[in-house]
Amino acid sequence: MLPATAATGPEKLIRDTSEKVIAEIKANQDSYQQNPDTIHRLVDEVVLPHFDFNAMTDLALGRYKDKVSGEQRPTIVMEFRQLLVRTYSSALLEYTDQELIYLPMEGSEADGEVVVRTEIEQAGGFPIPINYSLRLGDDGWKVFDISVDEVSLVTNYRSSFARAIKKDGVDGLIKTLQDRNQE
Repeated sequence: MLPATAATGPEKLIRDTSEKVIAEIKANQDSYQQNPDTIHRLVDEVVLPHFDFNAMTDLALGRYKDKVSGEQRPTIVMEFRQLLVRTYSSALLEYTDQELIYLPMEGSEADGEVVVRTEIEQAGGFPIPINYSLRLGDDGWKVFDISVDEVSLVTNYRSSFARAIKKDGVDGLIKTLQDRNQE
């Protein structure tokens, strides 16, 4: 038997989550602008349960993932998760009633990996494509990468992770992530 979240297809998952977040932002925009930390809680509670941070961390680490010890791994995953909360929250604070358009999904649910494609309409400008790469796992569909305007979030972090590891090792990467999360 599939878990309850697997019963929700990837398109419906992205649509329902997006609509819930947008409705919350519209209803409380002033309070989020006055206290941006409150949007972190929204992202943490509504959006991030649908993300696979282990997979995202592995992809961001790239060829360096084997250099991470068993003791370092949970810290890197936790710090990367916190960084993504902050990044995603900041993007949501920029939301000003743009329309979200859902495009045809790429891939097949039967294959267990798809890309849910969306665009955000921009007044007087080109739409911004936002694509969610999802994989079906034991606990349902989970996002393992997001690309904004055809730039992969995870791949974008891969180069900075590699630089930090080359310069100061895995502990240096952990310190870099912790420092960024304190800003």
